[in-house]
Amino acid sequence: MQEHVIRVCLLGKEFGLADAIARALDSGFETRHRSDLDLNHWPDWQEWCDVVVLDIRSGGTGASLTAGIQLMEKIQQSASHPPMIVFCDEESGAFAASMLEHGACDTITDGLSIAELRQILRRAHKTSVANKELETLRAAARNSGRMHHLLGTSPVMQELFAFAQTIAPCDVNVLITGETGTGKELLARAIHQMSARAAHPMVAFSCTNLPETLIDDELFGHERGAFTGALANRRGRLEAADQGTLFLDEIGDLSLGLQPKLLRVLQERSFERLGSNATVNVNVRLITATNRNLAEMVQRKEFREDLYYRLNVVQLHLPPLRDRRDDIHLLAQHFLQLAAQQFNKRVKKFSKPALHALDEYAWPGNVRELENVVQRAAVICDGHCVEVWHLPTSVRGTGETLNFDQSYEQEVRQFKRRLILRTLRQTGWNKTESARTLGVARGYLHRLMNQLEIRESEEPSLPVANELPLAPKRIM
Repeated sequence: MQEHVIRVCLLGKEFGLADAIARALDSGFETRHRSDLDLNHWPDWQEWCDVVVLDIRSGGTGASLTAGIQLMEKIQQSASHPPMIVFCDEESGAFAASMLEHGACDTITDGLSIAELRQILRRAHKTSVANKELETLRAAARNSGRMHHLLGTSPVMQELFAFAQTIAPCDVNVLITGETGTGKELLARAIHQMSARAAHPMVAFSCTNLPETLIDDELFGHERGAFTGALANRRGRLEAADQGTLFLDEIGDLSLGLQPKLLRVLQERSFERLGSNATVNVNVRLITATNRNLAEMVQRKEFREDLYYRLNVVQLHLPPLRDRRDDIHLLAQHFLQLAAQQFNKRVKKFSKPALHALDEYAWPGNVRELENVVQRAAVICDGHCVEVWHLPTSVRGTGETLNFDQSYEQEVRQFKRRLILRTLRQTGWNKTESARTLGVARGYLHRLMNQLEIRESEEPSLPVANELPLAPKRIM
């Protein structure tokens, strides 16, 4: 399969630099150069461009910093803008940090090898393509409603989605199994939306930790005077779901006393309200869900065998998040954007160490836990990027405990120091490679080392315990 040609826009007045880059890049790249930064010309280039390389250095022959930032802001006005990579001076850490804050995905220097430049361009393009695919998935979900809010590009989820689309139009009972927090109700809603009953209501009810009498009343309703306090007739969930879908969550918790009544509804499509002899006819599709093993419960006489077979006409299993790790980044970015909109935050992405921590965590609470963790990170993050210290200690996977006698700034400083030290050690104190791994400019790394008082001469005496796992090195 032929590799996609990455189209690179080189914007800046230094034609010699742009020409050198254009000649050095291999056949996998196509370049165009414009020496002026006129904002009016950008729309003509936007559809063609995959990656923007911008030279807006204020010194030498570069364009003015103000004009460059204005162009960056104009580029970002489009809903799906290309990633921006900015040239900066090798020792200009403050400039590099400013560019990242204004929306650049990376920075490069004059001393960068052409192999490293190709790697940066490919990585930026890959990230951009992934973000566009996420937007396409969201648009498809909004337009068709086919899989509701369920997201997943992993093979196991794609197979599940295909099977759900196959059985949704068939008016059969469905049993959804899976651990707590995997999204069983979302899958049930997706099946309902893809069925012929989509124009009618879907009514959801959880059987967890409720008394039998309350569940009876909730499902079947009651007549006026049926018991003390029954001052009026009340329709139950079954009647409310007539012609639509009834979703019963945690069906394994349904008492043995109520199971025969539910079985009769499935067999005869009728029941009586509490306190009444009149038969109520209903036409509902039943979707049930459980995190328990109903087959084993049948063997232990804790669940009726005939009801189990009625419910289990078609079974769908939602895998735990630990078995679909390919979806973690997609889901995390989705939840981050939702949280940013909900809380009016400017956060847009995760740092590499933060993504690595999300990858390594076991996620016992599954997708629901991931959503809560990302929401928490978005709330406490005051910048554009979620860092690993914005994540709960349990998710960081370091085994470290917070020292509550220290301030937030001290905790952040110590974390940065440990992360940079570990990176330097793994690269043999190669500062260029360490800067690449950390995703910062080499000059900015020097500045951080000075601020954090990191010196190679003190290396033998530096502590190594309880350090954070380093994100994997960037690859082409």
